[in-house]
Amino acid sequence: MTPDETTAGGVEPLSGETVRHGTGVNSDRAFPTNGHPDNLDPFVLFERFYIDPDKGFPMHPHKGFEIVSYMIEGGMEHADSLGVEHTARENGAMRITTGSGIRHSEFPADGEACNGLQLWVNLPREEKEADPDYVDASAEELPTTELDGATVTTVVGEGSPIELRTPMEYLDVRVTDAWTWEIPDEWTGFLYGVEGSGTVRESGAGADANREFGAGDVFPNADARDVTVESDEGAGIRFVAVSGRSHGEPIRQQGPFVL
Repeated sequence: MTPDETTAGGVEPLSGETVRHGTGVNSDRAFPTNGHPDNLDPFVLFERFYIDPDKGFPMHPHKGFEIVSYMIEGGMEHADSLGVEHTARENGAMRITTGSGIRHSEFPADGEACNGLQLWVNLPREEKEADPDYVDASAEELPTTELDGATVTTVVGEGSPIELRTPMEYLDVRVTDAWTWEIPDEWTGFLYGVEGSGTVRESGAGADANREFGAGDVFPNADARDVTVESDEGAGIRFVAVSGRSHGEPIRQQGPFVL
């Protein structure tokens, strides 16, 4: 099924695809892939990376976008041309504004494997040459809210020290019952399964609209639909819900640069 084919509950969840980087790091990429070849304006790409103890990304350049890295397991050492050195730990986040250009490296900490999520967010054309910048937040600094049937941590959004130049929200959601995702009109977003299993459907649709959704699946939401996620009986599901205001500009990615 192509990304714009719909069912009674909207776009079908899609499986991510394995990407092997030249440095030997493997990733499960949500988009762009063969199954979903398009970007999701303002989002350039999203993937879950897995770095073995002897692998990593040596110093390399980026420009023209912002990066949000969010750790799932283990730690990752970051160093950059601004002079920053930082180790991000489990459930901690880093934001890099690459702007006019930055170089950085990423390696697993403590000689142990790590994995996490990385999101690239396009910069609007008038901000492509912004000064490069960096900020991080530990798990303790990210606000977490306990709801009936779900726990929601705000990685980017209200109350988080992580801010981007594009209005957006990035939530880490753990559902034991059901949770409804609402995003503003004219925003674009997606869900990505981290662990566990459940179902996803457009809110208000009947049970026949439920679609299986689990780890490694991506559910694009390009038209600001409200979406309900339910966990399978006796099991929880963890996923991230990412949304942002579209720029309405072409996304031109050339390797590590977004022009």
